[in-house]
Amino acid sequence: MSRQDALSADLAALTARDADLARALALTGAPEPRIAAPGFETLLGIIVEQQVSVASGKAIRRKLEDALGTVTAEAVRAADDTLLVGCGFSRPKLRYARILAAEVTEGRLDLDALAGLPDEAAMARLTAITGIGRWTAEIYLMFALGRRDIWPAPDLALQVAAQHLKGLPARPDARGMDGLALDWRPFRSAAALLLWRFYRHIRNRPATDAV
Repeated sequence: MSRQDALSADLAALTARDADLARALALTGAPEPRIAAPGFETLLGIIVEQQVSVASGKAIRRKLEDALGTVTAEAVRAADDTLLVGCGFSRPKLRYARILAAEVTEGRLDLDALAGLPDEAAMARLTAITGIGRWTAEIYLMFALGRRDIWPAPDLALQVAAQHLKGLPARPDARGMDGLALDWRPFRSAAALLLWRFYRHIRNRPATDAV
């Protein structure tokens, strides 16, 4: 089954069981699957995008590609600090990039092998590496590996979208988000994609429009 077909099936299952998700889908239309190539460049790019705007993250990734040509673990490991900082890496992210490059080039992290691991085992392997937390690992599993039941609960946009969708008095934290999505298993990746699309809708709507 293609990722598009899987997403369509999962959205149908979700909206049949949750009227709020059905309302969000009716408002926004169906999201597209987010597909990224598995491997070092994608994982490093997700690390780069931690806690920065989408535009800033993409700009750093473009500069890195321009500087290195092909973004590989070997190329990042060989690059000097000045080059990486010039691309926009903060000092913490410079350290994380060095650690990830070493893990890959020295054979401790086999990114190809992650595809054969269950979600929890793949998450554990990634989050054992300094600089890769829950959000980074989950985004990689969703976008690069196409996992269908991933729920990046720490994501701020998802939290804001969930608050609006469910009419909550306050933005839920990661624990609250995990509880909120219990009934959406095993289709939580589709729920996340729909809520990100719903977030863009509520950000862009006129202030007087009802949601």
